[in-house]
Amino acid sequence: MDRTQLHLLRGTVDLLILKSLSWGPKHGYAVSEWIEAVTDGTLLLEEGTLYPALHRLENKEVIEAEWGTSSNNRKAKFYRLTADGRGRLTREAEAWGRYSEAIAKALAAATPNP
Repeated sequence: MDRTQLHLLRGTVDLLILKSLSWGPKHGYAVSEWIEAVTDGTLLLEEGTLYPALHRLENKEVIEAEWGTSSNNRKAKFYRLTADGRGRLTREAEAWGRYSEAIAKALAAATPNP
């Protein structure tokens, strides 16, 4: 995978994580479950993608974490958005909307000339 593809993947994963946390704190597995559920199983985040992304977002201070107990009584790290994270979610969701509309238009083109 080249550098551009990796950047797009990271940006997409980050945006989905931020959105999953927009309703309140979740532990990593719950973030992954939410993404899988809302995409009807199309997008699956494996541990090797999810946890580095959570740590990256935590280092950028757009999410913060604290230890707690999950619904099945296990120790888990719960992540939540910071104020900066909410702003980033809004900005990136708007940019993603413009980007996806542009890609959809290009893919729907019926002729080689605009």
